[in-house]
Amino acid sequence: MQNHFPVWKNTLVLIILLIGTIYALPNIYGNDPAVQLASSTSAPLQQNQADEVAATIKNAGFTLKAFEFESGKILARFNNTDEQMKAADLLREQLADKATVALNLAPATPDWLRALGANPMHLGLDLRGGVHFLLEVDMDSALKQAEERYTNDIRTAFRDAKVRYQSVTKEDQGIKVVLPNEESRVAAAAILNKDFRNLALVESGSNEFTLSIPERDLREIKKSALGQNITTLRNRVNELGVAEPIIQQQGDSRIVVQLPGVQDTTRAKELLGTTATLEYRLVDVEHDVQSALSGHEPAGSRLYKDKNGNPVLLKRAVIVTGDQITDASSGLDQDGQAAVFITLDGAGAKKMGKMTQENIGKPMAVVFIEYKSETRVVNGEKVQHKEKVEKVISVATIRDSFSKRFQTTGLDSPEEARTLALLLRAGALAAPVEIVEERTVGPSLGQENIDQGMMSITAGFLLVVFFMIGYYRAFGLIANFALLFNVVLLIAIMSVLQATLTLPGMAGIVLTVGMAVDANVLINERIREELRNGLSLQASIFTGYEKAFATILDSNVTHFIVAVLLFGFGTGPVKGFALVLMIGIATSVFTAVTGTRMLVNWFYGGDRRDGRVSI
Repeated sequence: MQNHFPVWKNTLVLIILLIGTIYALPNIYGNDPAVQLASSTSAPLQQNQADEVAATIKNAGFTLKAFEFESGKILARFNNTDEQMKAADLLREQLADKATVALNLAPATPDWLRALGANPMHLGLDLRGGVHFLLEVDMDSALKQAEERYTNDIRTAFRDAKVRYQSVTKEDQGIKVVLPNEESRVAAAAILNKDFRNLALVESGSNEFTLSIPERDLREIKKSALGQNITTLRNRVNELGVAEPIIQQQGDSRIVVQLPGVQDTTRAKELLGTTATLEYRLVDVEHDVQSALSGHEPAGSRLYKDKNGNPVLLKRAVIVTGDQITDASSGLDQDGQAAVFITLDGAGAKKMGKMTQENIGKPMAVVFIEYKSETRVVNGEKVQHKEKVEKVISVATIRDSFSKRFQTTGLDSPEEARTLALLLRAGALAAPVEIVEERTVGPSLGQENIDQGMMSITAGFLLVVFFMIGYYRAFGLIANFALLFNVVLLIAIMSVLQATLTLPGMAGIVLTVGMAVDANVLINERIREELRNGLSLQASIFTGYEKAFATILDSNVTHFIVAVLLFGFGTGPVKGFALVLMIGIATSVFTAVTGTRMLVNWFYGGDRRDGRVSI
């Protein structure tokens, strides 16, 4: 029997449309102003802390729309943004040491939909509002840090092997090693060829070597620095509690960061751009500080200054760095002073334990390292200047050995302790970053973009609807139903994938609407042609769909290939447009061919006799 779908096929199409409708529904409910709280340490928040937060909000007179505690995180929903802002300020003041407080927009999806796993698709920066940063990674600093690590490792290797050396210094042409005699030169060469064979080794004098990092390794260092910075920035953004952030590489040395919904741009810039870490070093008590100040700095030591500007002579050998810190939390010590409580990884704990056990009774210093960037005017032009600030924040005598857990004091304020703990938890940036571009999209502008985008989609949809009904009558009405379900399925798939809808993505939806109806135009014109050729209605419908399908498939496959290329090679908005286009092409083929065929079969197929047809 021509033009007849079996029951299973009709049922399958209807089930797909039903599921699509359910998973598209969350997008019509909008968002609630909310405050999100997460633990300021690696340990999640507990139920008693959630109860405390709820009580604090209610006692302050705020009306909660909903209060949720899940996976160690708290989400408090409010009826308006005014209460949201005031509640956030209150919670920051009372829970600063215990939790990270962030403003958010939480989907207002009903519980029954959330129970089915139905969530709205994410909105991009241009639709939701927020901030956009373009960060430039200082690759020169990454290379310098790599050379410093090699320099320290070479010194350590010589000391462990008891090889005497005059100096191991980092110079413009590489790392220069100067030995006192031939015996030391032979021993040093053996160590360098064994443990540092990845470095290019050149004899630059009778008892001198110059080592340099090969070009291949330099590229790998830059690539690694960029990757580590992206990971660290993601960790820092997670501390802000931002939903659906976009952090991705752009080119060889730049990173794009988009934070939808973020309103505190100053805090965001501080967390993204700050390069702060700690180093633990022994104080050099064997040499005179005044002698070092007069220019006679010992080879294995270096002068620093404390917070008051007083000179402190420290050993160059670093005991532990911020890279080996696995957890950090802020709080107060037994004297009520701001402190950061540190937890080290296995290697760091072993090194710290060994060093403190061997140096009981000797002083150890904590060096706070931060890269600061400022704009200076040179010859009438603005020049970005980076400065590495190193200061000794604490000097304490080692009373007993410790390894994995300890505390660091000497910070100026609890706020500084909280920020340092956050940065240490997130990890240190492999190289400093500079914000070279910053854009802020306000929530009102985001809503305006949504309204304009919806207007364009609605206008495009209605124009197509009126044209199809006016030109193809009943078959045009069937095509319009398919077009409606096409948009529903498109939104449903994006919601299931938790894709991000941007303004270019909305343009992709408008384009999808126009492209989707093109398939029905081909089918309807083919049916008209077969009717004019004298075929029966049943034969015309069957032949029209069969012959039009190949053309429809070819057209959509070529469009899909272009969309894949756009997605693969594009960035940012182009990717969003391409994703919507790919999904739209897939749903268009399904609804325009299978969906309309089912409806046409219902009204004109089966054993119905030929009669008047509205096409």
